[in-house]
Amino acid sequence: MPCQWAKARSAASRTCGRRRALSSADALVARGARLADSVEAALRANELVVLSLTDYDAAYAILRQAPQALAGRTVANLTSDTPARARKAAAWLADHGAVQITGGVQTPPPGIGSADAATYYSGLADAVAHHRAALEVLTGVEYLGEDPGLAALYYQIGIDMFWTGLVGYLHGQALAAAHGISAESFLEHAVKTMDFTYFLKFYAPRIDAANHEGDVDYLGMAVASLTHVLHTAEESGVDASLPAAPLDLFHRGAAAGHERDSLTSLVDVLQR
Repeated sequence: MPCQWAKARSAASRTCGRRRALSSADALVARGARLADSVEAALRANELVVLSLTDYDAAYAILRQAPQALAGRTVANLTSDTPARARKAAAWLADHGAVQITGGVQTPPPGIGSADAATYYSGLADAVAHHRAALEVLTGVEYLGEDPGLAALYYQIGIDMFWTGLVGYLHGQALAAAHGISAESFLEHAVKTMDFTYFLKFYAPRIDAANHEGDVDYLGMAVASLTHVLHTAEESGVDASLPAAPLDLFHRGAAAGHERDSLTSLVDVLQR
C-alpha cells in the first residue's frame, strides 16, 4: 500500500520543522513512498489513514485542514492521548463520515515491523478486521473491543507503569554512580531486580478479590524499607524526591489503617 505524507507546521517552527519533515520524507520516498503535496492529497490517497502524533491537538491540526477528504476513510489513530479524547475524536471523525480505530503502540520505533511487536486497537470490529492485514505490516494487532477509548486506556495504564519503573531505575543508577558503580556493572542486578513477574502474578488475583491481607508483606515493612532508601540517597548526595513520593503514599496508607495490610492496599488509597 503506498504511503503519502503531509506535514502541518506552526509558524514558529516552520523552517526547522520543514527541514526535519523533508529529511524524514526523503528517506521514505527513497524506499518507495509517495510524497503528497497537501493534507487533502494524503487523506484521499487511500481508504486507510494512519496517524501517529504527539497528541490529539496535533491530529486535529492536520485533519482540520481537509475535513472534506475524510468521508469514507478509516483513520487508524495511533496518537497518544487520554481515553476521553480518543472517544471525542472518534465522534468528531464520525461526524465527518470517517471511522476511527484507536491504537496504542507497544514497542519503541525500532520494533516497528517486528513479528514480536504489538499494538492495542479498539473501535468498530469490522473496521479492524477489514484493515488487519495493513495494520499488521506495522505490528501485531491486539484487539480490545469496540469502545474507541479502550486502546488509549490500556496504553496509558502501561505507560504509567513504564515511566514510573524507568525513573526508578534511573534513580537507582544515580545512587550507584554516586558510589562509583557503573550502570554496566550493575546491569545484571538491575534486570533481576526489575523482573516483577512473581509479584504481578501474586498480586493480581488478590487485587481483584480486594484481599489485602498482610500475610506475606505489609505496608509497615515497606515504610521502613523505603525510609532506608531515602536516607541512603540523602547520605550519598543524590536527590531523594523520588523515593520520598512513594514513601509519602506509604505513610498515608498506614495512617488510613493499612499498616499491617499488604502493599496492595494502596490501590484503595490511590482511588480515594
